[in-house]
Amino acid sequence: MDYQSQVYKEALRWSRALEKRPPLLKRTSKRVQTSINERIPDKIHDLVTESVRKMVEVSLTSSEYIHRLEIDPSWNFQERESLIKERLKQYKKLASLEGAGTGLGGFWLGAADFPLLLSFKMKFLFDMGQLYGLDVRNYEEKVYLLHLFMLAFSSEQEKDRIRKLVLNWEDVPEDRKKIEWRTLQTEYRDSIDFVKLLQLVPGLGAFVGYVANGKLLAQLGETAMNGCRLRLLRDFYSSS
Repeated sequence: MDYQSQVYKEALRWSRALEKRPPLLKRTSKRVQTSINERIPDKIHDLVTESVRKMVEVSLTSSEYIHRLEIDPSWNFQERESLIKERLKQYKKLASLEGAGTGLGGFWLGAADFPLLLSFKMKFLFDMGQLYGLDVRNYEEKVYLLHLFMLAFSSEQEKDRIRKLVLNWEDVPEDRKKIEWRTLQTEYRDSIDFVKLLQLVPGLGAFVGYVANGKLLAQLGETAMNGCRLRLLRDFYSSS
């Protein structure tokens, strides 16, 4: 089995696993998350809200997250993904070290980890997009990358809707290709609240920050890469 065929099948299995999440898990996770939200200070909620609002604005209206990468058009799919995995490894390491550092600094320095971690995530997404051959300066592609971000960090209730958009991106009407930043911030906040709350606990912060940030980057990498695989390879395998 060649590399493209192998990763396309892996992506199909990933997609089916998302689709088959049991309803009980969806209901339970929402109740648990609501309970956690009630224990988090309003100032932390406000910080996450403002961080996500700025992240969306920067993503859509500037090139702050776009690093110029040297791309060779002759690279095959495996070579591109090898470079993407290397970038993900680098960002995971940076995010883990940053999480450990801010976790040592107490409540407010730990809270400052939210915008820093967002920056690492978005830089990885835009690097990944370039390496896959997407025009990441195009507004629609920026919106696509933000939808991949939403898919990685959304509640079970929202994942179904976003998954259908991401996996059928080329066929989605233009008026549905938009980002509701308030929905994005709520979903992102709720999806990471528990681990980030532990990062603010004295004595646990550094360890939790190191482990959690690495896992959150890995979660984004898995979702974004599989989403792109299904988009970029679908036509080739559906017609073969």
